[in-house]
Amino acid sequence: MDNRRVDLRAQRTALPPALATAVEDYERYLTLELNRSPNTVRAYLGDVVGLLDHLARLGGRTINDLELATLRGWLAIMRNNGAARNTLARRSAALRTFTAWAHRTGRSATDPGQLLVSPKAHRTLPPVLRADEAAAVIDGPDPADPDDSPIGLRDRLVVELLYASGIRVSELTGLDVDDVDRQRRVLRVLGKGNKQRTVPYGVPAERALEAWLSRGRPGLAVDGSGPALLLGARGKRIDQRVVRQIVHDRVRAVPGTPDIGPHGLRHSAATHLLDGGADLRAVQELLGHASLATTQIYTHVSMSRLRAVYSQAHPRA
Repeated sequence: MDNRRVDLRAQRTALPPALATAVEDYERYLTLELNRSPNTVRAYLGDVVGLLDHLARLGGRTINDLELATLRGWLAIMRNNGAARNTLARRSAALRTFTAWAHRTGRSATDPGQLLVSPKAHRTLPPVLRADEAAAVIDGPDPADPDDSPIGLRDRLVVELLYASGIRVSELTGLDVDDVDRQRRVLRVLGKGNKQRTVPYGVPAERALEAWLSRGRPGLAVDGSGPALLLGARGKRIDQRVVRQIVHDRVRAVPGTPDIGPHGLRHSAATHLLDGGADLRAVQELLGHASLATTQIYTHVSMSRLRAVYSQAHPRA
């Protein structure tokens, strides 16, 4: 267990009783009512516990003791400790969600988070592969298992599906065999907030899928494999960390490529779709973005490439 989780657990345990109870109630709210993913719940609780630990050190004992100055003071400490603007913006949003919940449920007479202004997050352009680099990553030999073995077939399918469909790593590892409609070449994906969507994949991914299901998966499957599409070396559902390692290893094996993980393949898929003329709303649906504004960052990536081509090719650039 990493040190940050240990510190948060210790902070949570040391909270005054009323604050500790509020954290427990908020955790149930995020999990049961909002149906947030375990990773989202963990991130939100980490921010809230850090804030309430700060409040307790100032002498606060209940949620009603929270003031705007308390929120600003905690964020100032984070900034002084080197937190990036994006991190501060995310934490500010988490605090506003918490104080709104506390006020709505009667735990606080006011909602100090309403007046909290967060720093504007920098929207940096995500690194992406060129189309030829993506092809080299997928079609090249597996650096961890170059032979046509079950592991090698699985690794090829991992990168093929991530790039072909643009799905998230959590969505990939959650796929069951029955979630694949091979006749129509689509995946039934369970995304954020347990929202289900259907995502297409192409012929090369279908070939990789056929090889995995016929010659790869049977070699790794055990009694406890269940319906999982992708399996780890011991036959259980593949772990997200394994998928990230697979992608990083295969990307590093291609000289000159940026060091990206599964999310980088998602970025690359979205960018290449838009470069190829795909409609922005279609890409939004494909990626499972709740807001079109989230998808629009990929138009900036494509525009940067367009500017580069313009600068090189136009006589009056």
